[in-house]
Amino acid sequence: MGEIILETKGVGKYFYEPEKFRVLDDISFDVRRGEFVSLIGKSGSGKSTLLYILSTMDTEYDGRLIIDGQDVTGKKQNELADIRNEKIGFVFQFHYLLPEFSCLRNVMIPALKLGRYSKEEIEARAYEKLKALDLADQALKPASKLSGGQQQRVAIARALINDPLIIMGDEPTGNLDSKNANIVFDTFKELAHVYGQTIVAVTHDIDFAKRSDRVIELLDGKILTTNKTF
Repeated sequence: MGEIILETKGVGKYFYEPEKFRVLDDISFDVRRGEFVSLIGKSGSGKSTLLYILSTMDTEYDGRLIIDGQDVTGKKQNELADIRNEKIGFVFQFHYLLPEFSCLRNVMIPALKLGRYSKEEIEARAYEKLKALDLADQALKPASKLSGGQQQRVAIARALINDPLIIMGDEPTGNLDSKNANIVFDTFKELAHVYGQTIVAVTHDIDFAKRSDRVIELLDGKILTTNKTF
C-alpha cells in the first residue's frame, strides 16, 4: 500500500434531536492509496454519518479529518467544495444519472463543473473512462436506456472523471441484483489494485465487505473491529 490518503483523529459527533446523543465516539483510522475499505455496521451504528464526515459534507464534528496530508477540519464551505470536486468521487446506491442525457454527458458533468480542462478534453476523458468500464458502445445512449448495472458503472465513470484521490461509496451495490453487484465489486477491486484508486464504501452487503481489502466495523458509534480479513 502507498502513502496515507485519508486519516481521522478522534472524530466524534452528537445528534441533538430528539435529545442529545453521541452518534460517533473517538473514531481514529487511516486509509492508504490503493486500499479498498468497507465500512459496515448495524443500522444506527454511525457508518453513514461517518461517510458524510469523511466526504467533507458534514462539518459539525469533533476531532480532525486529514485528506492527502491536508487538515480539512474547520475549512470554509467553498474550500471544502473545491476539495470535493478535485479529490473525491461519489458513487451512491441510486446512480443519480440525468436520464435524458447521454452516458457521455453524464460522465462529463463533474469535470465541466471543475473547469480544469476544455470541453473537448473533458469529452475525450469521459469517453476513456467509459471505455475502461467496457461501456464505450453505450456512450451516446440516453442513460435511461441502460440496465441498472450499466447505469451504476456509468456512475463510477462519472466519479472517476476528475481523477479523484478517493472514491466514496454509499451502498453502491444496494440497488443491484447479485450479478450486477459482482460486476460493480470487480470494477472497484480493479480500480484499487490495478490503478491504485483508494475506495471507501459503506455497505450492508457482507459478501462485498469481506472481499474488500479491509473491513472497519462500527457498533454504537465506535470502531468495533478493523480487520484485513472478515
